[in-house]
Amino acid sequence: MNNEKKDWALEQDLKYNRLTAFKLFAMTSSMVISVNELAPFGKTGPTALFYLLIAGTAWFVPITQMAGEMASIDGWEKGGIFTWVKGSLGDKVGWTAMFYQWIHITVGMDTMMYVIIGALSITFGTPWFNTTPIVRLILMMIILWGATAIQVIGIRKIGRIAEWLFILGIALTVILLIISFFVYLAQGHRVHIVINWHTIIPHHLNGTTLVAFVPFMLALAATAICFDLLGSMAIGMTVPKGEIQNSTGFVYTYGKLLTSIGLPGDLLQKIVGVMLSCGIIGELCNWIAGPNQGMYEAAKEGYMPKFFAKTTKHGVPIRIMILQSSIVTVSALLITFTSGADADFAFNVSLAATTAQYLMVYMIMLIAYMVLKKKHEDYHRMYYMTKNPNLSIAIAILALVITVVAFFVTFVPAQGTAAGLRGIYVETLIGMCAIVSILPLILYQWHEKWQKE
Repeated sequence: MNNEKKDWALEQDLKYNRLTAFKLFAMTSSMVISVNELAPFGKTGPTALFYLLIAGTAWFVPITQMAGEMASIDGWEKGGIFTWVKGSLGDKVGWTAMFYQWIHITVGMDTMMYVIIGALSITFGTPWFNTTPIVRLILMMIILWGATAIQVIGIRKIGRIAEWLFILGIALTVILLIISFFVYLAQGHRVHIVINWHTIIPHHLNGTTLVAFVPFMLALAATAICFDLLGSMAIGMTVPKGEIQNSTGFVYTYGKLLTSIGLPGDLLQKIVGVMLSCGIIGELCNWIAGPNQGMYEAAKEGYMPKFFAKTTKHGVPIRIMILQSSIVTVSALLITFTSGADADFAFNVSLAATTAQYLMVYMIMLIAYMVLKKKHEDYHRMYYMTKNPNLSIAIAILALVITVVAFFVTFVPAQGTAAGLRGIYVETLIGMCAIVSILPLILYQWHEKWQKE
């Protein structure tokens, strides 16, 4: 009887781990398609084309090539950025890079929840969801801790649900938005931005134009560029710039766009709001489940107290998930109450903080790659970005310059930030980045002690 149960369990594992076309699409798309940035992209206007081109060719492509080269080195196949950085810069820096990668996701959850609440505020006709800080926080806590609590069911089951929620709630809604946009254009409706060489290229580089570039660092791959470009153009060309809010722009555009092409926009907008909310909740569940596996492995190796190296009977590292959700709660309290009734301010701060911490990871990775090419070119690998080490280093330096500039630009308040909130914006970002920078170094001081436990 026990053998039959084991065989059945094994079969379930095999079924779940089998990479079907549907699963492959859901996995890869959920990594690169995010509706969180579509409204900020739409606000950017036609220069979105320029930013996507620069970010894609001068930053994303080299980053992926370098990652591919480091992953192909003998013994570096597993562990991702922790292994790569550790191999070039040592154990301490490797742990720091992995910690930065994990922590940026926690703040990113705030951004996702602000979009969920913005969508629900339009769906139910309750703008106070989005403008009353205490209500916004309560809703965030329900979403966050609800998603955390259901992880005890098991990561495999959550993963299946999340895949369907993503397909129905995010991929499908973005595709429908793009189709509706093409219908809008075919019917000859007015467009609110003009695309030509003069409007695509930003002619004045200042804080306002540079800060518009920052969100593009978060969404870059061939699929993502197509979705992001068409989705952002659908928003930017059909809705006046002054009406676009970052936290509600996606759902609001649906109502305007569908009404314009002769469909019942008010009703369909509410349906889309529910679909979008469910899709992002599914994505949130994946964010809670996936990255914490890496931190769980780190805890087992002594980079965190052994208390966190425990799982439930379903293999879920629930203690690390609770730690992560607690960090999200603290950041949500900080951002939500400093923003007051300004929902866009809260969204902009959380997006900027996510981007800044994300870029910190790649600063370390790029330096590690340069050290690899300078000192360890003799390491056997299956793939090279280029056989010329000096050219590889030059490309890495260019990518590093872009990364550093983008990092500092995140501290420039987004366009439209109220004068009274600009100082809070900068102070909040500096405080969050400072804490995140110091924390892994403090934890590492107990590394040897925890390893011996």
